[in-house]
Amino acid sequence: MKATLRTVRLALAEPLRISRSTMAARDAVWLTVEHEGLTGHGEAVTSVYYGLDTAELERQLYDAGLDLGRFGDPESALREGPAGDRPPAVTAAVEAALLDLCGKRSGVPVHRLLGAGSAPSARTARTIGIVPSERAAAQARSLADSGFTVIKVKAGAPDAEDDLDRIRAITSAAPRARLLLDPNGAWTTGQALQLLPRYAELGVEAVEQPLAPGNPEALARLAERSPLPLIADEDAVTYEDVRRLAGRVHGVNVKLAKCGGPYAALRIAELIEGSGTELMLGCLTASTLGLAPAVHLADRARWADLDGHLLLADDPWSGIGGADGVVRASDLPGLGVRERRVGREDAA
Repeated sequence: MKATLRTVRLALAEPLRISRSTMAARDAVWLTVEHEGLTGHGEAVTSVYYGLDTAELERQLYDAGLDLGRFGDPESALREGPAGDRPPAVTAAVEAALLDLCGKRSGVPVHRLLGAGSAPSARTARTIGIVPSERAAAQARSLADSGFTVIKVKAGAPDAEDDLDRIRAITSAAPRARLLLDPNGAWTTGQALQLLPRYAELGVEAVEQPLAPGNPEALARLAERSPLPLIADEDAVTYEDVRRLAGRVHGVNVKLAKCGGPYAALRIAELIEGSGTELMLGCLTASTLGLAPAVHLADRARWADLDGHLLLADDPWSGIGGADGVVRASDLPGLGVRERRVGREDAA
């Protein structure tokens, strides 16, 4: 098998402000694996939070691509997995490329390889960042008119009342929308105990990672007292993280880039089944190529937050939809996505 890399810049349609940062663009590194005239594709994106810059992603994916050369076919590589202790985002990109290639070789879509009978689809949340209330209301109204029924609102502004005003404005503009709230760990326990009842009164459905990550016991204790379901994100990275929280929080946000790919996500889904902790499928801001593997798992989740490609000014791939509030896996072989443009290429 031969592997190649391409690195492209993904610009957002508008900067996304969350409690800890504002992002206007990020780099994506695409891995293409070729075998016997067919190609499979995967994507990893840079992340300051996870310590992955462009150079590190390129180095890691280059090494992973070289490692694939020791396998005679992609099926063997998929069974044995990439060698070495690689970042989960890299493992996820390699696994996606191999699943895409294996699906094309066998003539079946990736969701069939992952055990689903029919093509999954899900109503995805659409994110509204920390913006003025008037802007949030306009965005919510536009999203509702487009078909979105779930809106995820970022919180954690310096003045907590600004966040509450944003929720009120969104509720007024899109009264039928289900609302999820994500402070990205900006609250203390004391603040959370004061704010959670107020958000419950405003009709928020669930709150994601209200406390700073690093103390999952505090998050579990808060969940016991919370009037709203709490979903762990930054405190639920690995299988062991989730094992410690299973049955103690109301949900876990599983992102393929942080857990290590579709098979790792399936293991987590199996772990929490029947525990009282439900699955949320999340994502980083990425292209359709980066989102597609998670969409092929969308039938497993109570909450789908798979809008990363919808935040881009120009998505270089197509194939999962989402502009009407619903993401859909394709029945085409492999991931079922198609490239719209190319970036620069380096042989691996």
